[in-house]
Amino acid sequence: QVQLVESGGGLVQAGGSLRLSCAASGGVSSIRTMGWYRQAPGKQRELVALMMSVGRPEYADSVKGRFTISRDIAENMVSLQMNSLKPEDTAVYYCKGIVRTTVDLTFREYWGRGTQVTVSS
Repeated sequence: QVQLVESGGGLVQAGGSLRLSCAASGGVSSIRTMGWYRQAPGKQRELVALMMSVGRPEYADSVKGRFTISRDIAENMVSLQMNSLKPEDTAVYYCKGIVRTTVDLTFREYWGRGTQVTVSS
């Protein structure tokens, strides 16, 4: 069973930085897309940053110039470097992967459990 496990969340003051990481495991054959989403209290889950196997990464307008997504394809990992954090970045951050396993030829969507990021003013 594929698992995506996030790490790196925490509490930081406005203007600070955090780095989130997500590792996929459990019979992973290939990963088409890995990305980060977030959900603040009372709001819908939204895209933060997305990186496909080819092409440029995509970012939400609200994080462009502050956040950087990167992938380690060999290690099935994706990271999110978050700089110049703002209180409005406070949310639970989720990792998502479009993954194909060694026993299933179909790419399927998997989510991590999320990691809390809190930015104090």
